[in-house]
Amino acid sequence: MIEIILVIAIIGVLATLAFVYLGGATKKARDVKRMNDLNQIGRFLSFGCLVPDGGAGEYDLNELIEEYKARYPQYANNISENIRDPKTGTAEESNYKYIVNAGNQCVLYGNLEEDESEVSLPDISVATPGGGKGVFQAGSNGWNNSSKYFQVSN
Repeated sequence: MIEIILVIAIIGVLATLAFVYLGGATKKARDVKRMNDLNQIGRFLSFGCLVPDGGAGEYDLNELIEEYKARYPQYANNISENIRDPKTGTAEESNYKYIVNAGNQCVLYGNLEEDESEVSLPDISVATPGGGKGVFQAGSNGWNNSSKYFQVSN
């Protein structure tokens, strides 16, 4: 009986260590997915910004996708249905944001989880149309409890 309790205790300790170690890997994996999603969609920004019917402003990517599908039904089947933040995104709200300004500049961005992500856009602290592609640090935490964001802009 003591041997069984000892084995269970050892397994519990190993499981705890694995959970702690893999917890950081899970955050990094979700950040990689976020950056990949935004890069894939962001490639279309090089062709020009889509100006929604609502005009300049900030939109959730799901709103933009639905409008794009309605405007260009021939491409509707080519757009994935699960483009959303892997932690906080839902079918209704992707938590990937799109901003377009009156000068036809746009930016697509998402909040990362890893606060240790290296900043590659040190001159900005908010998502900036025309601000380039990379990681910036905001003054406060976003929906994934990190102050780091990844943006893709034309």
